[in-house]
Amino acid sequence: MTCLAVRPVCVVLPSPRLFSFRGTVVTMRSSSRHSELVALLRRIASGDQSAFADFYDSTSRTVYGIVLSVVRDRAQAEEVAQEVYVEAWTSAPRFDPELGSPSGWLNTIAHRKAVDRVRSSQRSIAREQRHFDADSGRQVVDTSDIVVAHDESQRVRDALEKLPEAQRTAVRLAYFEGRTHREVAEVLELPLGTVKTRIRDAMIRLRRALEEAAS
Repeated sequence: MTCLAVRPVCVVLPSPRLFSFRGTVVTMRSSSRHSELVALLRRIASGDQSAFADFYDSTSRTVYGIVLSVVRDRAQAEEVAQEVYVEAWTSAPRFDPELGSPSGWLNTIAHRKAVDRVRSSQRSIAREQRHFDADSGRQVVDTSDIVVAHDESQRVRDALEKLPEAQRTAVRLAYFEGRTHREVAEVLELPLGTVKTRIRDAMIRLRRALEEAAS
């Protein structure tokens, strides 16, 4: 069991280890399920712990699947999934059903948290490698090619961060994780046409941003 300590309360949640998960993201499509989750989020926003536990039971399998597909490590996926629900608890008052489904909102948080964890791990590995190189007396290679490549990747990252979160998430799912547009639509619980338009608009904005940065 896991104790989720937020606000002045402690909500006890089951561990994701109890799930028999094999990588399939479970999506909830029915209008009744949508209505139930909206109602639960409204109760959560007022501090209802039992509503939060029900919300967790209804969505945690999908959240864990999304996180695991990004971090590729079960132990880290469990930690990140808990972080997702901490943010869901604290952000529930700001959820607006007019802007999207509860599942899409939660899945976006899950994906962002998972990507943040991967980036943090990569930075830690890079730091360890630098320390190892320094301890070994090896000199770090510094060539113009490396500088140019780093500069270009930085421009891409900067351009991505300027995109609206909805577009940024769709692009990352499609191009950084190699998902098809249909798979992105399933994860975000959006119509396929909406996802295609979102990704197309994002790529247009990215291209413009990169052209401006290069000029």
